[in-house]
Amino acid sequence: MQVQGARICKGRLLCHAAHVVRKVVMQNPLRLIYPHHCLTCDTLTGGPDALCGDCWGEVSFLNGSVCGKCGAQVMSEVDGMQCDDCLHAPRLWSAGRSVFHYSGFGRRMVLGIKHGDRLDLVRPAAKWMAQHARLLRRDNMLVVPIPLHWSRLFGRRYNQSAELARGISQQMGLQYGPDILQRPKRTPMLEGKTRDDRLNILSGAITVNPKRALNIVQRPILLVDDVMTTGATLAEAANALASSRAGEVFVITLARAGKDT
Repeated sequence: MQVQGARICKGRLLCHAAHVVRKVVMQNPLRLIYPHHCLTCDTLTGGPDALCGDCWGEVSFLNGSVCGKCGAQVMSEVDGMQCDDCLHAPRLWSAGRSVFHYSGFGRRMVLGIKHGDRLDLVRPAAKWMAQHARLLRRDNMLVVPIPLHWSRLFGRRYNQSAELARGISQQMGLQYGPDILQRPKRTPMLEGKTRDDRLNILSGAITVNPKRALNIVQRPILLVDDVMTTGATLAEAANALASSRAGEVFVITLARAGKDT
């Protein structure tokens, strides 16, 4: 009787296991063909949007004591103290955070989204950004991306900051304003330029869309960009928002470039 009972129990377990397998295959048959891989390499992982052990070891999150304006790491035991860059050039926004150092994994992720058509990286990136932006959240906040000039958008086919902003708005349950800001003036590439050079180049390059100006009056804004270097682009956008009577402006970027970048 014990043997027969054991056989029945084993048979039920096998039937249940087969039912679970059938259910998984029916829900997502591609899992059998395309198992989950690490976000940045070919190593198999246990689920979607995951990193393997080696790649996880390269991640350099900006956590702990960080600058209250840009999210850079600071040599202080007090979170929210301003870094030298932000003290030297006061920011036009109330507070800001970044997720990664712009090096290693953080740099690969930014460049993958920006130039590598890796839109599959947007969801995990937006999730990390939303987590880092949780203390910046305000009632009735509007999520606004840094805009691209139409000619650059045509060549790139999408605005990486807009894709990140959309994901953040979904993660945080906030309204998304994709066309609040516009870029009527095409500017040259800013790589290698000083902060003063960038400010001069960007002067007047970012404005508030007049059709959306009433939507931002006295409303807190979460301004989104992929990477912050000197902060000149974010400053121009924050200035445009302030000139149109927006509420407090807060900043979230995927990565923060260091002085040696």
